[in-house]
Amino acid sequence: MTTKPGRAGVGRLGQYARRVDVGSSVWYLGNLFTILAGSEDTGGRFALIEILAPKGTEPPRHVHHREDEAFYMLEGEITFYIGQQTYAATPGTFVFAPRGIPHSWVVETDVVRKLVSLTPGGAEEHFRDPRFSEPARTPTLPPPPEGEPDVAALVADMERYGVEVVGPPGPPMQG
Repeated sequence: MTTKPGRAGVGRLGQYARRVDVGSSVWYLGNLFTILAGSEDTGGRFALIEILAPKGTEPPRHVHHREDEAFYMLEGEITFYIGQQTYAATPGTFVFAPRGIPHSWVVETDVVRKLVSLTPGGAEEHFRDPRFSEPARTPTLPPPPEGEPDVAALVADMERYGVEVVGPPGPPMQG
């Protein structure tokens, strides 16, 4: 079985299969991100990422202005805060965060594994930026990061992809 994308199809897109491996994975801020389908593979239609994330690595509350974000839980539990609604997600749960709606989440178990879809694709390139990630040496969680990330650079790069930070991780701030 091949795991390399084909480029002979309509619009230079072709069929392929890909699985979690070091060739398609990065260690991003304490997580393992595997880009199963990047915008370069789908003609920009979508991106699909498998993420292995430990508790405590949640992003800040944010808004995607260009894409919808969807989550499918494979292992573990997450509490999602989308707009003013709260969703408890366990394996088999699908959660949809439409563009323009602030969202955040809290990992409730030690580690979670989830699929994340970005529609259209493009913002997944942020996770490949070598300022914030490195090629995964193994398809596992990375060793603990050395030092704190450059938050100002992270926020600026997220904004480059149309993602606006609007609060800290976790539930929406009241007030």
